[in-house]
Amino acid sequence: MHLINTSTYEMREFEGRDIPEYAILSHTWGEGEVTFTDYESIDHARTRPAFHKIEHSCRLATEYRLNWVWIDTCCIDKRSSAELSEAINSMFVWYRNSSVCFAYLSDVPAHVTAENDSDQAFERSRWFTRGWTLQELLAPENVVFYGNGWIEYGTRQQLKGRISAITNINEVALEGRSNFKLYSVASRMSWAAQRQTNRVEDMAYCLLGIFEVHMPLLYGEGERAFIRLQEEILRETDDQSIFAWEREESGGSTFLSGLLAASPAYFTESKHFMRGWRVRNDIPPTVTSRGVRIK
Repeated sequence: MHLINTSTYEMREFEGRDIPEYAILSHTWGEGEVTFTDYESIDHARTRPAFHKIEHSCRLATEYRLNWVWIDTCCIDKRSSAELSEAINSMFVWYRNSSVCFAYLSDVPAHVTAENDSDQAFERSRWFTRGWTLQELLAPENVVFYGNGWIEYGTRQQLKGRISAITNINEVALEGRSNFKLYSVASRMSWAAQRQTNRVEDMAYCLLGIFEVHMPLLYGEGERAFIRLQEEILRETDDQSIFAWEREESGGSTFLSGLLAASPAYFTESKHFMRGWRVRNDIPPTVTSRGVRIK
């Protein structure tokens, strides 16, 4: 795990029990993000338009008496497929283990606060529409929101009622470090139903931590990634609410997925499904080379 020192901006790699306490940034990507390659020269990194995210994250971490920060754009060497796979499979845990998560909403104007947000800029933020920010909202114990001017807008705890209305996620699940196994597979899928990612495969990969499963990344497999995700979930749980989805009437995927859904969008109306357990002594669904077998 690569971390940035908040005083020197030096990047160091830590492993296992040697990982210190750290802050973590949640944001939506824009133009001019600082990459791992850019960071090989700190002077070059400073010329990138988004370097301010690193500066402000380090400043805020210092206010929390933290010496290290993790930022996804520059702390993962994406040239290494092995490192990228490890990072994506570990990311939920990294957010969960952070001391605090700074959620930067770049489209919330600098002058807007929770008290004067009459135009509901917070509710309309792009941050609430992206696939990757779902785990970044749910995993950390502490989340603090900032607008474009890096002025605190409020904490997740303070704003959980509004966030619940925006995301359709139960307020209890927004408490921080919740046990997501208390929520059915269908319900958790519904949390991602209205979200999007730039790459089709990432709509599956961004949900790995929420379902506590791991799988290799195969960019280029398209919607097959979401099928693989559901197959991994079936190997870990007897919750048959995973089959409680409804195909979109129009404009949806044409991908033929059989018993499994083609995308989280199919779970839009599945929020209230309870965990569906198999009957005792019944044979659980099994994943085979030909698909899912149910008896």
